[in-house]
Amino acid sequence: KAQEPVRPCCLFMHVEFIAYPFLFIAIYFEVFLLLTFLGTHGRTSRARLLATHTPRVAIIVPCWNEETTIAGTVHSLLALDYPADRLQIILVNDGSTDGTPAAMDVFQGVPQISILHKENGGKHTAINAGIEMAKDADIIGCLDADSFVAPGALREMIAYFDDPKVAAVTPAMSALNPRNLLERMQNAEYIFGIGWRHALALVNGIFVTPGPFSMYRKSVIDELGGFRYAHQAEDMEMALRMQRHGWHIENAPKARVYTKVPKTFFKLIKQRTRWTTGFLRNVLLDYRDLVGNPKHKALGLMVLPFGFLAVSGGITLFIVAMYMTASQAVKTWATVSGVPLTYILTPHFSLGWFYIPITFLILLGLVASGISITFMILGKRISETEGNLWLDMLAYCLLYGFVAPWWLLRSVADVTFGTRRSWR
Repeated sequence: KAQEPVRPCCLFMHVEFIAYPFLFIAIYFEVFLLLTFLGTHGRTSRARLLATHTPRVAIIVPCWNEETTIAGTVHSLLALDYPADRLQIILVNDGSTDGTPAAMDVFQGVPQISILHKENGGKHTAINAGIEMAKDADIIGCLDADSFVAPGALREMIAYFDDPKVAAVTPAMSALNPRNLLERMQNAEYIFGIGWRHALALVNGIFVTPGPFSMYRKSVIDELGGFRYAHQAEDMEMALRMQRHGWHIENAPKARVYTKVPKTFFKLIKQRTRWTTGFLRNVLLDYRDLVGNPKHKALGLMVLPFGFLAVSGGITLFIVAMYMTASQAVKTWATVSGVPLTYILTPHFSLGWFYIPITFLILLGLVASGISITFMILGKRISETEGNLWLDMLAYCLLYGFVAPWWLLRSVADVTFGTRRSWR
């Protein structure tokens, strides 16, 4: 008896099944962080006292071709609620080719501000040059030249250094004046990141100290050494190095910083490709000893492994979703047109009605999305973000699942084939 051919509906079932493990693990990890967050509600909801002591702080602003934003960045630093004689602002021009040097030199003569012009060597060399100028500082801060801080942000962050185990503190970031849907999507992602990063801090699982206004204990930088090239992800490498040596990284959800975000699809893909390849190369090549290492607890056993899962799962879910969409389109067309097709691809766990199926896979996706929205709501609450974010959340739900796979695919390809891309 001849073997029956495999029906396409069976193929559909197998393809759909591939996505289940990724979604189950993603939901498990999200629930773990959510329960961690809610289980320490007293800590996250308690109004933290602002720092009354004023250690010497040096904030370094590395600049490369930032003529249009550097003035606003500096003015936001000058407006910080902190004693002027305890705050040093160091502007480092890393070989800019536009009007950045002239825009920086406008601040010559301001007592708090030091200005350094150097040849282009990369962001990490600019930060290290600034650290060399901050010999008397107790705390080192870094601020990207396209970001702007709220007046109370520094005092919010300084308070966390009362704990001698804390080596770095991260802020709460938002998109600066988001207008189009892509910018609003990113703003929702940043608000999601506020809740997510704060939950990670509760288990000492933060693995990146973002360029917009992260703070470092200078004695720890002196102990571990300065910033490195680190596959164009020097802020991630420094955080991983601190974690490797047993230091803690905190999060200050009320320390607000606003950063410019890419306005176009292609600029966003380029930025996120750099971030993702930086993660993959740093963790796979330089810090693979942290992955699965029980010494580093949640970071080694859950957070970093989930990072790899997020990359591979994002790509897999996108492919499965595209396959399911195409299959359903074929079925709908066949039903509407009345053209008989012997083997129509249909979902296996269909709970649907008419032409729109609600599959088990879709239900899992909705659960994961619901938890993500919960983190956005929590992030908005603990950071006291003003305004209505529903349009931003809607943009996130509509766009993120279609946009993110492109930088994930590009990142995996770049790491696989050793492709190196420019900063911008």
